Amino acid sequence: MAPLINKILHHLLTRQAAEPSSENDAFADFEFYRYSPSLAAAIIFTLLFIATTALHTYQLIRTRTLYMIPFLIGGFFQSIGYIARAVSATQENGEWTLGPYIVQSTLILVAPALFAASVYMHLGRVVRMVNGGQKDEKLLFGLIKTTWLTKVFVAGDVLSFMMQASGGGLMATSSVETGETLVLAGLGVQIAFFGLFVFTGVTWHLKMRSRNSVSRTESLRGLPWEKHMISLYIVSILIFVRSIVRMVEYAQGFSGYILSREWYLYVFDALLMWLAMVTLNVIHPSAVAAQIRGTGKMVTHVIQTKDVQ
Repeated sequence: MAPLINKILHHLLTRQAAEPSSENDAFADFEFYRYSPSLAAAIIFTLLFIATTALHTYQLIRTRTLYMIPFLIGGFFQSIGYIARAVSATQENGEWTLGPYIVQSTLILVAPALFAASVYMHLGRVVRMVNGGQKDEKLLFGLIKTTWLTKVFVAGDVLSFMMQASGGGLMATSSVETGETLVLAGLGVQIAFFGLFVFTGVTWHLKMRSRNSVSRTESLRGLPWEKHMISLYIVSILIFVRSIVRMVEYAQGFSGYILSREWYLYVFDALLMWLAMVTLNVIHPSAVAAQIRGTGKMVTHVIQTKDVQ
């Protein structure tokens, strides 16, 4: 029964794409994949994402850095997404089933938005750590307070996530053009907020570096704020580049150059997002969270932790 249902769904999808309406002319030759998916690549990145996600799970449990939960969920999304992609790779070309395709296309697409949520919250806590836990620091040329920093960027991230998730789901049905438009808009929102976020972080960083009084230097000594700013820049650039490539991919459409070549997915999405996860494995945000609380555990050397008194 399941194979029959999948064939019916696939037939309906391809038939809808082939209808001579103006909405679907561009998708008349729609296929789940425009190449033969690589099983080896899917398995490799499944294992890589499972490894870094397992490590993030351990680090979160040990340190209770709760604002890393969205980041961790994003890791699970990536792992499940590439498992589903491996399932598609085991199927005959042109006989791919709908379920694995929807899972991999949607989860891999939206996972970076979850990464971004934790990254946004991390900057707010770095600012609070430097200010001795105070929340009244004004950023972006005095336009936004620290208390609103996380709220503004996370709100934008939630909007981006919802648009991409909705678009990804629609693209696996007959509403291909509507889904593509939503994904493009969601990626545009993500890029805009990320650009503003990086600009906010850089301007605050430069302002802190310019405060070179002796008392200020002494008060910051021993705080790992610049190390964590660097990790934020690395992760932000990786997500930013990935989102731009994805936006170009969807702008080109299903017959475009990028979507027709699988290596773009692995080089500009899988690899970049895995590096983003590993970066925060190595420079884990728990040190900042523990400094703000004045107590708790922080990751020191990936799997080693120590108490902050």
